[in-house]
Amino acid sequence: MLIRRRRGWEIPESAATPESLFFSRRAVIAAAAAAPAVLAAGSIGAGMRARAATAEGPAADLYPAARNPAFTLDRPLTDEAVATSYNNFYEFGTSKDIVKAAQKLPIQPWQVKIDGMVEKEMTLDFDELVRKMPLEERLYRHRCVEAWSMAVPWTGFPLARLVAMAKPLGSAKFLKMQTFQNAAVAPGQKQFWYPWPYTEGLRMDEANNDLAFLVTGIYGKPVPKQNGAPLRLALPWKYGFKSIKSIVRFTFTDEQPVGYWEALQSSEYGFYANVNPEVSHPRWSQAKERLIGTDEMVPTQLYNGYAEQVAGLYTGMDPKKIYY
Repeated sequence: MLIRRRRGWEIPESAATPESLFFSRRAVIAAAAAAPAVLAAGSIGAGMRARAATAEGPAADLYPAARNPAFTLDRPLTDEAVATSYNNFYEFGTSKDIVKAAQKLPIQPWQVKIDGMVEKEMTLDFDELVRKMPLEERLYRHRCVEAWSMAVPWTGFPLARLVAMAKPLGSAKFLKMQTFQNAAVAPGQKQFWYPWPYTEGLRMDEANNDLAFLVTGIYGKPVPKQNGAPLRLALPWKYGFKSIKSIVRFTFTDEQPVGYWEALQSSEYGFYANVNPEVSHPRWSQAKERLIGTDEMVPTQLYNGYAEQVAGLYTGMDPKKIYY
């Protein structure tokens, strides 16, 4: 009889409550000294809860994708209406309620450029790119730096598959990613004090880790615009602001990229941004997190519960450096 030993963060598939959530990235700050929305957390309004993710989008015929049973959760999925109506997307405003504004983003056609230290630079239409990849659904925890969290059913493919397709040179040490820039539809990009376009980066070993996931869908549908359509990143062991949305460019480089929030306030948001309950944000504790859409507080886990899969990436490094 075959006995399967589950990894530390897995539970039986039956324990995963259907239909959940999301939300991702972008910490709350930027020169405003306002206390994090998190600490004064309230419940999401009824009107916001009523909004749901759209089923329309590029390559919509590819959904739903089969769920990968290796990626399960220790908590219920966040309600879809909450996950798709409570969003950080500074290109469309500094509040969480940007659903309506984000609908102005044109996502068809959408081109993705791969350049830098690669054998051959290329530009692909999103539809062409996504059809080259084996889509699957994964259940991931998502931890915002603002001390709230969600549990999400993402659809997409491993970032490592894109890296392999790009064929980076041996001299490439980092992967730099950038989102769109179009101030005509994204009013936040008219604010010159922000370092547009939104940029994030990873070491090559992080980009090739199996948990690094390029997202094209959520809740069995194409990912909606407010959640980062048509292509975003999910890095479940890092704070959400590392999970860049609406990606248009992947650049392989030998220089460590400076992220959007790191450029704004490097003392609060660093390159690694790995989740650690014992390392507080300069303005609030990271020991606990609120399950978004509820008032329930739960303890935060090291690497957001994915230590078994990623701790080895940071062996021998200064702990203060890798958590901020």
